[in-house]
Amino acid sequence: MTLLDYTRATTAYKCEGLSDADARATPLPTSPMMSISGLVSHLRWVEWSWIEERLLGETADHPWIDPDDPDREFHYELDRPLSDILADYQAQSARYNEIIAGMDLDTKTIWKARETGEPVTLGWVIMHLIEENARHNGHIDIIRELVDGQVGD
Repeated sequence: MTLLDYTRATTAYKCEGLSDADARATPLPTSPMMSISGLVSHLRWVEWSWIEERLLGETADHPWIDPDDPDREFHYELDRPLSDILADYQAQSARYNEIIAGMDLDTKTIWKARETGEPVTLGWVIMHLIEENARHNGHIDIIRELVDGQVGD
C-alpha cells in the first residue's frame, strides 16, 4: 500500500496552491476534457470502480452510467472547488485502505478480465491503481505547467 499511498499523495501535492479556475482549465487542444479537477475526479472514480464494483461487487450510481457520456467523470463536477474533489478522493482512499488492509493480496475480484475471462487479484488491482495514478500525475504536471507555470518535481 505504501506506493499506492505515495501516488495518491503525489496527486494532492501537485495540486497545492492551484486556483479553482486553473484547476478547471483545459489547455490541451487534443484533450478538451482534460483538466486537473477532472483528472482528480477520474482518479477517484477509477478507484471506486476497481474497489467497490470490481472487487467487492457493489453497485451504485456513478459517472459512467450515461452511455452517451462515457467520460463524464472528467467534467461533471467542475463547478466544485478542487479542494472538495481532493477531500472526497482522500476520504475514499482512507476508507479503501481500511477495507483492503484485512484482505489477502490473492483475493479475487468479482469482475472477470475480457482477455482471459478470469478474475484478477487484489494485488493486480493495487498495481493497476498505482499505474493509473502515476500516469495521470504526469498529465497533471503537464497541465499545471501550461496553466500557471508551476513545474512538477
